[in-house]
Amino acid sequence: MENKSSERDVPQFVKAGAEEEWRRQGRVGQIPNPELYFQDLKIRIHRNLIDTIDLTKLSSLEMGMVQVEIRRILEEMVMAESLPLSRPDRERLVIEVLNEVFGLGPLESLMKDSEITDILVNTYEKVYVERHGKLQLTEVRFRDDAHLMQIIERIVARVGRRIDEASPMVDARLPDGSRVNAIIPPLALDGPILSVRRFGAEPLTMKDLIRFNSIPEQIAEVVAACVKSKLNILISGGTGAGKTTLLNCLSNFIPEDERIVTIEDSAELKLQQPHVVRLETRPANIEGRGEVTQRDLVRNALRMRPERIVVGEVRGGEALDMMQAMNTGHDGSISTIHANSCRDAIARLETMMLMAGINLPERALREQIASALDIIVHLSRLTDGNRKLIEFSEVTGMEGNVVTTQLIFEFDQKGVEDGKVSGEFVATGVRPHFLDRLERYGFKMPNTHFMPLALMTRKKAL
Repeated sequence: MENKSSERDVPQFVKAGAEEEWRRQGRVGQIPNPELYFQDLKIRIHRNLIDTIDLTKLSSLEMGMVQVEIRRILEEMVMAESLPLSRPDRERLVIEVLNEVFGLGPLESLMKDSEITDILVNTYEKVYVERHGKLQLTEVRFRDDAHLMQIIERIVARVGRRIDEASPMVDARLPDGSRVNAIIPPLALDGPILSVRRFGAEPLTMKDLIRFNSIPEQIAEVVAACVKSKLNILISGGTGAGKTTLLNCLSNFIPEDERIVTIEDSAELKLQQPHVVRLETRPANIEGRGEVTQRDLVRNALRMRPERIVVGEVRGGEALDMMQAMNTGHDGSISTIHANSCRDAIARLETMMLMAGINLPERALREQIASALDIIVHLSRLTDGNRKLIEFSEVTGMEGNVVTTQLIFEFDQKGVEDGKVSGEFVATGVRPHFLDRLERYGFKMPNTHFMPLALMTRKKAL
């Protein structure tokens, strides 16, 4: 009975003869986890592969040919080890070593899952993912901190950035546009931390947002007309609320014959127009020189004859330059901002303009905001994980020292049923001032869009 139990403890891919040696030494109860043996085997094969191939010649070959040849070498190494690996284990070993050589190691399997929107690595042994707005702990793990650091360094090196003790935080991006943030010791106390904000291979469109019930068809029609009519739009929301996704969707309505300049900290926008100029900030080098901020890029963009300026996210002094650009003939500009509501977005914008270091009175700043912005759209991720448009407000001007807005559409949350948020999109009954401008551009919005009724109910009635 004891022998049968010990046999189940022995991994199927342990070298021949090792089982008897363990029994002879009385180490049967000390046999480690089979998964650890698999990882050790992968490390040994990986090292042998690096010693076998000439890495200097890889760059001269096509990637497809390289992968075929390396797969052949790996399979020969597995056979030479005389390991009783099953076919699935052998295939898994080959794939994981290929991922270590060319990809992101253990994260490759997660990157291929289209349902995953966030990958959060909390030290090497805890990897969480977000699916459908909910966080889940996975079985994926790294070998140790050094293994995780190796993957982080590979990611940041691809975009010409660095991470070390002198610069322990970095923002980067993956080839598919996914946004990456890494922070390492001494700032991260428990080990390297990696966060990946994923974007689908195919960018979502407004039709997708309508299908997901993130935005009703009537509001989507109004927003599309606003973009085509060159209204300045600010998208606000919290982390993971879908600001960048909506910005990508709105950009699809920009005419293809217009010149667009995008400015981002880490490039993640996927505009489909043919005439797009993409700019990205640059951090300081190891001597503390060479930094290029978003504010520098916004000011430079004004000299590039842009018809639309799209700032991925305003987070500092560039807010002042952005407001001035909107006030000096660059209509139709779009940006995002972190805020809790449309009113908070205005307050944060004012604070960021003060960060530019220019001593202007508060009223002057607010007049800039009131004159520059036309629409503020606020998004939120609800408790059930769904992302929705919560507020659609129009900036109407100034009353005294206050920037005035009027709410046009909102999401009226009723409650929570079976873990799902219930509610409906409603129009407040206010007729926007921008309708006259839409008509000048040839867009006639039906009055029924703005009647004080539930939009989804009215849609069914029509």
